[in-house]
This record gives sequence, C-alpha cells and structure tokens, in this order.
Amino acid sequence: MAISPRVSVVVPALNEAENLPHVFATLPRWVSEVVLVDGNSTDDTVAVARRLRPGLRVVQQSGKGKGDALAAGFAACTGDIIVMIDADGSTDGREIIRFVGALVAGADYAKGSRFASGGGSDDITLSRRLGNFVLSTLVNRLYGTRYTDLCYGYNAFWARHLDVLGLDCDGFEVETLMNIRVAKAGLRVHEIPSHERSRIHGTSNLHAVRDGWRVLRTILRERGKRTEAPVRTSAQAPSAAADQGAA
Repeated sequence: MAISPRVSVVVPALNEAENLPHVFATLPRWVSEVVLVDGNSTDDTVAVARRLRPGLRVVQQSGKGKGDALAAGFAACTGDIIVMIDADGSTDGREIIRFVGALVAGADYAKGSRFASGGGSDDITLSRRLGNFVLSTLVNRLYGTRYTDLCYGYNAFWARHLDVLGLDCDGFEVETLMNIRVAKAGLRVHEIPSHERSRIHGTSNLHAVRDGWRVLRTILRERGKRTEAPVRTSAQAPSAAADQGAA
C-alpha cells in the first residue's frame, strides 16, 4: 500500500512490571502507538513501560476490570487500526502482522483463535477448553457465527468501528461482548490462528467459574439488544456476517 494505516496497540496491565520487557520486545517496530492502561499497579509497571517504550501513552484506569481498561485504552488511541494484547506474555506481538494483514485485505475485525488451524495454547486447562467450547457453540447457534474461539484476548479492528463495540462491561467477558456485537452489526470477521503462551511471571486474575458465568450472562443479555449496523461509504466493501474459521 502506498499509504499504510497507523496501528495502535492497547496493553491493559496490573502489576506486570516483570512481564513487560518480554511483551514489548515482541512488538513490531512499525507499530505507531502503544497505549498502556495501568490498573493502579503497586509495582513499577508504568516506570518499566516508559523506560522500554519512548513515546508510550499511559492511561490511568479509573474503574476496575479488563473491560473497563480496554474501553479506556481504545478511547485514547489515535491509530487507524487498534490491536489489543495481554501484558502477561501470553500473546505474541510478532503475530500482529497477521491481524493487520487481514484488516488491510478487507476484514473489519480480526479475531484471534487458539483453536483455528495453526493456533494453539500452552496455558489453557481442560476445564477452560471445555467451557470455551460450550460457550462458543452457544454463541454460534444464537448469532449465526462460526467462531472457533470465544474467550481470547488477542483481537484487532479498524478504529472506525469502535462505536459498534460500545463497551459497557467491566470484566473478562469483554472479549465475548466484542465478538457478539461485531457479528450482530454484520461486520466482516476473520479469524487469525494464534498461539497462546503461558504467563511468564505472576498469577492470573482470571477465575474460570466466576468469569464463565459472567460470559454466559453476557451471551444471553445481548440476545435481546439491538446493535446498529455501521454506516459504510460507497468505497467500502459490503459487509458479511463472518469469515470465521478461515485460517
């Protein structure tokens, strides 16, 4: 492309000072902007991030939870494309090129999948895998999607579609909410095979049973809500419900 889109990467972080050197080392040099959303860390998360990434934008989270952090980070982005990754080292920044490539090729929303052909996980437990499968199947039946992975935090989208997401949740159910709303809006979704790595340092804030119930409530609640389709210009390709499952 003669003119490349500007890419913003949003990294929600809570006490991830030990992991950020590993995370930031994987980010491509051509990324235009990194937005760190600090969830009131008590370690050196912000200081480490600023040392590692000159020009870093720091957003101080006023609320709690991953959904709240992502909403704050997305609002602060100035790029054409927004990519969300985790700060624990589980998502590999070197994969960002796949997400951006899918968007430039015509997708509205590039959705990471650990279970698409070519993806994988070093971290997911059997119970979480089963829960993800059941919840993904429910979403596919209710919303006409073909998602292979529902609860994964590696996604990217054109910033012009931010209003469609309308994030209004606090917790880990945020990925499910995003995946449902882009489908309801008729955006063109492309799944990207991604390999999830184990957290490098520290312990996860995810609680499988509690967060699983929150995901289920989100799925059922969204069924009764209406999502407005995005306004498209004549130069934009028509949307499709999904390219999900494509590798």
